[in-house]
Amino acid sequence: MLLQIHPKDPQDRLIKQVAETLRNGGIIVYPTDTIYGFGCDIYQTKAVEQICRIKQIDPKKAQLSFVCCDLSHLSDFARQISNTTYRVLKDHLPGPYTFILPASKQVPKILQSKKDTIGLRIPDNKIALSLVKELDHPILSTTLPGDFVEDYTDPEIIYEKYKNLVDIVIDGGPGGSVPSTIINCVNDDYEVIRQGAGKWE
Repeated sequence: MLLQIHPKDPQDRLIKQVAETLRNGGIIVYPTDTIYGFGCDIYQTKAVEQICRIKQIDPKKAQLSFVCCDLSHLSDFARQISNTTYRVLKDHLPGPYTFILPASKQVPKILQSKKDTIGLRIPDNKIALSLVKELDHPILSTTLPGDFVEDYTDPEIIYEKYKNLVDIVIDGGPGGSVPSTIINCVNDDYEVIRQGAGKWE
């Protein structure tokens, strides 16, 4: 299903519909403040496995992010965050960044990576934030497979490509073509793993 949701003023009814799909183990393609990505409920193991199958990746080795609506979930899924790191997150989020942090024991088993880390993301996008708020816990998120091609900026083209693999493609207007900047914050000497849309000094 291709679902048009207003990017600035997401319709409550449609947000509730998508959140219900996620709770029931559905997979969506949805907009962020950078590029469109796959999303599912972090607690729906079969949905996580299906996304990894689509991308042909191992969930334990994959670069999967937790999309949150604010920093209140931080202590649930990340551990031992220094005050300095917390300030860095506060200064840069919401925004086009993914921060790699030490994972806590509350991260669902299927997502516990060998590196024992998670990627945390709070995109500056009303649709994404409304969905997480409605779901009341993070969405597992990952980029669409392949290169960051122009096709991925157009929800209708994305729908044609993935309509048989996902439950809902959200049309929230044209997407970007540059992914988020990934910063490793496991230690306090922050390292840029991928330079993307977010500037990093």
